[in-house]
Amino acid sequence: MPKDVEQPQHVVAALAHDRLGTFEYGIAAEIFGQHRPEMEPHWYRFITVAATPGPLRALGGLTFEPEFGLDSLELANTIVIPGWTGADVPVPTALIARLRRAHQRGARLVSICSGAFVLAATGLLDGLTVTTHWRYAERLASKYPAITVDPDVLYIDNAPLFTSAGSAAGIDLLLHIVRLDHGPEKANSVARRLVTTPHRQGGQAQFIERPMPTGAHGRLAPLLDRIRAQPDRSYRVSDLARSVAMSERTFIRRFRETTGLSPGEWLFRTRVELAKEQLEATAATIEQIAANCGFSTVEALRHHFRRRLGLSPREYRERFARRDDLSRHLAKC
Repeated sequence: MPKDVEQPQHVVAALAHDRLGTFEYGIAAEIFGQHRPEMEPHWYRFITVAATPGPLRALGGLTFEPEFGLDSLELANTIVIPGWTGADVPVPTALIARLRRAHQRGARLVSICSGAFVLAATGLLDGLTVTTHWRYAERLASKYPAITVDPDVLYIDNAPLFTSAGSAAGIDLLLHIVRLDHGPEKANSVARRLVTTPHRQGGQAQFIERPMPTGAHGRLAPLLDRIRAQPDRSYRVSDLARSVAMSERTFIRRFRETTGLSPGEWLFRTRVELAKEQLEATAATIEQIAANCGFSTVEALRHHFRRRLGLSPREYRERFARRDDLSRHLAKC
């Protein structure tokens, strides 16, 4: 253990490796390493630890050499693994041993995106449900059959083991950790500094990129925009298919190819997203929001919120509404 490092209250160590993803590392450095005088004196101490001797290469043509080696993981209360070099790149045995030792003494281990392959190599995830980027989910599940991989969520809290999906989901997970350590007010303060949403539930679906096709498929793009602009209207598959000059069967197939969802499921997800926006940013009552977003009743809105977010609309507003609106209008909801 380096002698020049004093043990602070909570040390977060980000693991650096060759071909490091600069975004995944950067969000850990930004959230835990940024100087935040308003959070003192009990904020984090952030260090970067090299998985192998440097200099190391990083995305964007950068070369760097972290100040600390693997022995410094003994300092860490939280260890963040911001991705890994590749799904089939072996994890060094020395790193596996250090992570297992850290887990034994109660340290929190956190993976972002492909960093789940590092945690999986330790055996600590065996028997657990975890997540990673949807592109890596099948490979992770086949390589480590003792692990259940859920590719449809943003992050999973198996404290003290945490896994997240793709890069942006790493922000959600790290803010979740700040919330666990310091409460929602400070986590929301960090989110405001990042200019990002205060909190997305871990169980929220990953946003899987599906390119908008051209030609006949492209006819769906303006239709989707019209539905988003008028979510309170009633929509039938037969009418939607007719509006883009397709048979119902072709329309359903093209719709799923384009969005990854059936028309009904896409419509309800869209309505929930619009309701979230109104709960966060307006003083409208729950009844008004249900009607604005196309839910036939308040009960229908509550059902779809709980199904997708694990929260009621009121609970969502209490957590995420702008404070000035909330204080004046929560009683109406």
